[in-house]
Amino acid sequence: MFAPDYTEMPHWWEAAPRPGLAERALPRTLDVAVIGSGITGLNAALELARGGRSVAVFESGEAGQGASTRNAGYVGRSLKHDYGALLARHGRARAAAIYAEMQAANEAVFEVVAREAIDCDLERCGRLILAHSPRQRDALTAELRLKAEHLGEAFEMLGPDRLAGEIACGDRFVAGALIPDLAALHPGRYQLGLLRSVLAEGVPVLARTPVTAVSGGRGDLTVTTPRGAVRARAVLFATNGYTGEGAPPWLRQRVIPFDAWIFATEPLSPNQRAAILPARRTFIDANHDILFARHSPDGRRILFGGQTGARTPVLKERIAALHRMAARYLPGLAEVKVAQGWTGRCAGTFDLYPHLHERDGVWFAGGYCFAGVPMGTYLGRKTAWQMLGQARGATVFAARGFPTVPLYTGNPWFVPAVMRWWNAMDALAMRR
Repeated sequence: MFAPDYTEMPHWWEAAPRPGLAERALPRTLDVAVIGSGITGLNAALELARGGRSVAVFESGEAGQGASTRNAGYVGRSLKHDYGALLARHGRARAAAIYAEMQAANEAVFEVVAREAIDCDLERCGRLILAHSPRQRDALTAELRLKAEHLGEAFEMLGPDRLAGEIACGDRFVAGALIPDLAALHPGRYQLGLLRSVLAEGVPVLARTPVTAVSGGRGDLTVTTPRGAVRARAVLFATNGYTGEGAPPWLRQRVIPFDAWIFATEPLSPNQRAAILPARRTFIDANHDILFARHSPDGRRILFGGQTGARTPVLKERIAALHRMAARYLPGLAEVKVAQGWTGRCAGTFDLYPHLHERDGVWFAGGYCFAGVPMGTYLGRKTAWQMLGQARGATVFAARGFPTVPLYTGNPWFVPAVMRWWNAMDALAMRR
């Protein structure tokens, strides 16, 4: 199943190779030290620099080598809480306010891409959510009808006859919900475009400079690295799933890292691609542990991901298992070889919400739960605006508590068990 030139480099690095920035001298003092050079960190650094603050971005490896250039490149309104559930729990005003911010996060990507003139294949291609069973179809229809009525979000339900024009899945799915305004982009090129803008503002991006500790208090923090220490008035951890030992214990106790897995096929002919994914949309299923598929932006490959949260010491073994899974749902992939397989580290939170949080001058934005591209863009900017004292920094994701559980210290040993539970729930929902 593996092509002769199989590699474990993310597909996105083909068109957007990591830049290999030259070493820069450490600044002595900063207004804000941003840790992490992905979507969140760069959006925050850009707004802070333009707001007159002295900023530097610290990166443990090469710029953007983490999940910001390893994800699927989906742009949408994904939240791990259904609108209907929020409506029942909090009432219409609160539920609508939360989902209004999910829409704002979606639009923030378009705003940034247009303002910075970033060529990253951003396209409103639409997304199809696939139902395995009538039970899933009915639940999905009810949720989307409620959102259409309350929020004005358009959708269309497609039956088996119309699914054939979207995805060659045989009878694996009974229906699909088409959300026409959702989008996709090339995440590697998006990150490089942000990096270009940050560097143009004169912000030092300190590659290969891991932060090993942050000490002190609000207004007088010390950021320690193997290359020396820097004093900063504030620190932003824009590290999401890569929040490690350099972060304060209180932060590590609230972030749950987990792994995601994706492969890209060998280059395919137009006929091959049309026989597997006739439509150029993004696809997910209606499970908790989602599978997802899309065309590469250049149209030459199909990307497939799933089995999120699973663990394996050998990446190639996980990619092989993922390919077998893909062939069950998209039979046309059975004879297609895998050319690229990779993983990236995502992060969730105990309440399954994204969070913007500050304690003693240390800030965090993350816990995106599968919505890293829009939420990283949105909360990166919101964090910067809050640091600048601007009213537009307000967000419901900063107004919530940031929970943890007793005895958790940052080791997500329980993630495989949680995923097994969700898989069991999915199996029940998939019964016909």
